[in-house]
Amino acid sequence: MEHAGLSLATIGLLALICQWLAWQLKLPAILMLLVAGIAAGPVTGLLDPDALFGELLFPLVSLAVAVILFEGSLTLSFRELGGHGRTVRRLVTWGALITGLIGTVAARLLLDLSWEMASVLGALLVVTGPTVILPMLQTLRAREHLTQILRWEGILIDPMGAIGAVLVYEFVALGSGSEAATQTLMLFAQMALIGFGLGSLGGYCWGLVLRRHWLPRQLHSFGTLMLMLMLFTASNLLFHESGLLTVTVMGVWMANMRGVPTRPIIEFKETLSVLLISGLFILLAARLTVDQLALLGWPAWGFLAVLVGVARPLTVWLCTLNSGLGRREKALLAFISPRGIVAAAVASLFALRLEEAGLPGAELLVPVTFLVIISTVVSQSLLSRPLARWLGVQRPSPDGVLIIGANPVARQVGGALKAAGVSVVLADSSWDAIQLAKRAGLSTYYGDPLSEHAAQHLELSGIGYLMPLSPYRELNDLAALHFEHLLGRDRVFRLAVDEGRRGNRPHGQALDHLPLLFGRDVTFARLSRLVAEGGEVQGLRFDEKTRMEAQRHAHGGHWLPLLCIGPSGRVRLATAEGGLSPRRGDTLVSLIFADSPALHPSPAG
Repeated sequence: MEHAGLSLATIGLLALICQWLAWQLKLPAILMLLVAGIAAGPVTGLLDPDALFGELLFPLVSLAVAVILFEGSLTLSFRELGGHGRTVRRLVTWGALITGLIGTVAARLLLDLSWEMASVLGALLVVTGPTVILPMLQTLRAREHLTQILRWEGILIDPMGAIGAVLVYEFVALGSGSEAATQTLMLFAQMALIGFGLGSLGGYCWGLVLRRHWLPRQLHSFGTLMLMLMLFTASNLLFHESGLLTVTVMGVWMANMRGVPTRPIIEFKETLSVLLISGLFILLAARLTVDQLALLGWPAWGFLAVLVGVARPLTVWLCTLNSGLGRREKALLAFISPRGIVAAAVASLFALRLEEAGLPGAELLVPVTFLVIISTVVSQSLLSRPLARWLGVQRPSPDGVLIIGANPVARQVGGALKAAGVSVVLADSSWDAIQLAKRAGLSTYYGDPLSEHAAQHLELSGIGYLMPLSPYRELNDLAALHFEHLLGRDRVFRLAVDEGRRGNRPHGQALDHLPLLFGRDVTFARLSRLVAEGGEVQGLRFDEKTRMEAQRHAHGGHWLPLLCIGPSGRVRLATAEGGLSPRRGDTLVSLIFADSPALHPSPAG
């Protein structure tokens, strides 16, 4: 028992180290987790998951995959699918089908698998997933429409591809024990009826419970998890292996049911998924054996070459016909298709079950899937940015602004930025504040800007600066620490706090190296008070006659310069370390106090 406890603690520590390394290197965490698992398992023999968990390994993997698929399906909103262009819709529907068919044929011819096993492998390797695509896009800086296509393809194809993979697997698993095709189709229809029926019923009924607040809010996430696991188990009891389809359908139903508060559930599932994914992939990679790795000869590499060199380019070419994309833009889309977490998790689960059923070729599913994941993540993470630069489809350094907060101060600053032609996004967890910002015509994100959901849905294309303008000091500080890693030290700012409260600032020392926004005495409380008293954020275009001292005199000193916007859209923010020196053609954005003469001009005499 002590040995098992030590092993579990070690796995947790190893997972934390892998996540930290991935964050530091700006690489998908799955790569580090798989490498760590292979090192701990087949390379050194220090970790043996089968000996550690015994008969519990299979149920644990099943439940973990159910949670991962459910969490992914909760993000699949059909409204989002319909709003991101014909190309995205084609890629996640017809594109997935084309990729699956080509993968199936390649697996049959190159890996010598049966048609049934080849179809399972082909369906598994359709999904890419946001956990591998999004970290790549943050450093890629491709043109905005290309970033949008890749981003939404990764988000939407994850649960949709999982549904397809589950359906193919169920058909193959049912057909393996029956010689009559009619009976197999009947069994498949029965499985689909239970999966779709129970999933839809569970999603609808639980959606009503959440929408009508029949359960305390603090129990929403816990209750959803327990119900999902119960439906997963009940579905499997009613019909063998139908549970994955049931929980996926349940998640999709809840995501598209009006008035259901899924955001807190998603945030809870994100934390749980990080824990499950981290431990799961170390364990799954550690289960690989030297014999399985030895199976990865030239046929496996040939299968990989067909998947990335034939299937993806052909899919992109067909799905972008009459899309208006140029050849160079299509070339970048054709290069980027890294496989991710869902593929690895579902492959490992299917392999366990198919091996138990005695189907030949099941032992190839996991090593080939891991080969595709590691190869695509490594090659595309390293080469996508140089390729985008060579193709000439990179954007210049972004100058948009992410503002933490959608309060009156943030809305006024955001409105002035937008009026000057700068891309701006306001992020806040206050629904009322977000609605007011939307009415002002500003782009917004509703939710915690530091969450995993924000990493997938917060629109950061074109964003180059962070302005923390929230009334919550802790959120401002954490946001600065979080986005410094993504945007760079000189593009992330901190906000001053009152002198008496600096000792209660837990992250103060970690932020000392960041520029102090607007000035040493410009706190949020001061900004909020000035705006509440009638202060206005205004923009003024400078010419050869405009002078800073003249502006200060015109406003009677009741004037706070905030930032400058150059003719090209380049943003320069005022800081305590350096003031603003507007040049000809710049737009100076300033906060004019309520008692400024410019706001209260003298009546004509």
